[in-house]
Amino acid sequence: MDQLKVARESRAGYNRDKFKLWVDADGDGCDAREEVLLAEAVKKPRQGKGCTLTGGQWKSYYDGKTVTDPSKLDIDHVVPLAEAWDSGASKWPAKRREAYANDLTAERGLVAVSSGPNRAKGDKDPAEWLPPAKAAYCTYAADWTSTKLRWSLSSDTAERAALRKLAAGCPTTTVSFTPAP
Repeated sequence: MDQLKVARESRAGYNRDKFKLWVDADGDGCDAREEVLLAEAVKKPRQGKGCTLTGGQWKSYYDGKTVTDPSKLDIDHVVPLAEAWDSGASKWPAKRREAYANDLTAERGLVAVSSGPNRAKGDKDPAEWLPPAKAAYCTYAADWTSTKLRWSLSSDTAERAALRKLAAGCPTTTVSFTPAP
C-alpha cells in the first residue's frame, strides 16, 4: 500500500466510452469478457459459434456464490474505469485506455463476479465499498493495489487509509505486479 502515490482525484471529462471495451485482441473470436469467463471457470463451459458460452461453473469471490449461467456474471474491472480515470487514466492516449479496459495479461485486474455485488460496487473505491464476503477482503485489497501499481495510478487519502486498514487484518500478503506496457 505504501508504494501507492497519493494524489487528488478528478472525474472531470470522464465518459465510459473513452475506454474501448471487450475487444478480441488475439483474433480468436472471443472478446476480453469471454476470455475472462473461460480463464476463471471452475468447470469449463461449452464454447459455441461466436464464442457463445453455455454450461460451466464459476465461483464469484466477492460473495462466494457459485454461478452456472455466464449471463449472470459481470466482468469487473477491480479498479473501475471511472476510478482509473480519476487516478491518472484521463491523461492516457486512447490505446492505453483500451489496453487497461481489456487487460488479460494481469492475473486479477478483470474478474468474473456475480452481477449484484459488482453493480453495488459501481465506481466506488475501497473507502466506499467492500465485497460482501469478508473472506474476500484480503484478496480484494491485493488485487486493487496491484492493479493501481501495475498501471501507475494514484490513490486518494481515504482510499489509501481503507487499504491500510484492510491490509492490517490480512495475513502476510505479497502484492505482486508487472508494470503495464
